[in-house]
Amino acid sequence: MARWSAWAGLGAAVGLILALVPVVRGSIDLQEPLQKLQPRTKPARSVVPELKDLDLTRLDLRPRRVLAPLPDGKIAELTLDPVVQRAAQAQMQRYHVPEGGLVMMEVKSGRLLAYASHVNEGKAFDVNVRAEPPAASVFKIVTGAALVEKAGLNARTEQCYHGGKSRILADELRDDASRDKWCATLASAMGRSLNVVFGRLAQKHLTPEDLTAMGGALGFGAPLPFVVPNEAPRIEIPDDPLEFARSAAGFWHSTLSPLAAASLAQTVANGGVALEPRIVASVREGDKTLWTDNRGPVVLRRAIKPETAAEITRMMRTTTENGSAYASFHDSRGVAFLPGISIAGKTGTLTRYQTNRYYTWFVGFAPADAPEVTIAALVVNTPSWKIKAPELARNVLRAHFAALGRRGVTSP
Repeated sequence: MARWSAWAGLGAAVGLILALVPVVRGSIDLQEPLQKLQPRTKPARSVVPELKDLDLTRLDLRPRRVLAPLPDGKIAELTLDPVVQRAAQAQMQRYHVPEGGLVMMEVKSGRLLAYASHVNEGKAFDVNVRAEPPAASVFKIVTGAALVEKAGLNARTEQCYHGGKSRILADELRDDASRDKWCATLASAMGRSLNVVFGRLAQKHLTPEDLTAMGGALGFGAPLPFVVPNEAPRIEIPDDPLEFARSAAGFWHSTLSPLAAASLAQTVANGGVALEPRIVASVREGDKTLWTDNRGPVVLRRAIKPETAAEITRMMRTTTENGSAYASFHDSRGVAFLPGISIAGKTGTLTRYQTNRYYTWFVGFAPADAPEVTIAALVVNTPSWKIKAPELARNVLRAHFAALGRRGVTSP
């Protein structure tokens, strides 16, 4: 306890610094080793024009492009894929999602292919930039990365346990050979979202400083550089041993936005390198093009080692292969909705009973063995619901890969 208390404040500071200070910022060849990466041009404050009043909830969806209005008659042409954007919006409207957000990003460029926000009733707002939702079990990606990078564990590390399926009690965190009748690898614990396994391993191997620093490296504690303001995902790791274990499993001590969740997945999929998300391809006024984004990928930082990203990918694959999202990505006969395409993902579920808000997440990337796109889906339901985030993500991935002509994949 004393050790945790001493390090908790420093951990928050270190995590924030890691989130704010990039390893390198500039256009780079992502095949180069990290130690050789240097800015090839003098770093600029911003090469993207200031886009005041850009409203990403008012999109003009055309057959071959997606536009967004700007003041004074200017138009922003977006990087979004009309097919994927249309599918995301249609799914949310079809199932009357009370509140939902979905972001799809190219792994190697940072370009957004889908950016859909939906509020069924009341005043509309951009769900994708709000970090009010709890990160829930998506935070296990952060804990898993800390366990690999700081504690030397891997996807095959085994922990026996009892209890802890939906909550964590103090006595469930103590090793007890007479009661620990089940055992799970870290990979299966990620895939099945076994809270007590993550709680026990975090207590044994990590401190609040470790977890806070890893959260900061993976984007918690700071907003993303993006053309519209976005809220910083919150991270507050307590030093109380029980609450620390609960926070490591994803209980209420962290928040996340869909935009930040897509960036988190992109970082893992990209071997640990976080890229700046971009959504504006050009700015026009009438027939005149005022600005075109012809940059290469813009690196924000190396968040985790490539070896760590590979281990987290192995863990996340179990989510769809035999874990909490298996039923969402396979039909009743066990046939995959995206045949031949492996999906790495993480689900998350938490309920605020006081307000009847039922948060579901799916964060992941595909194909898992050669990542092309990442996806983050959030659905905030009421007690009466028709779709959850994993099904929403699955359907949008189907639309994307069907449009690319991937064999056996059909549109939803």
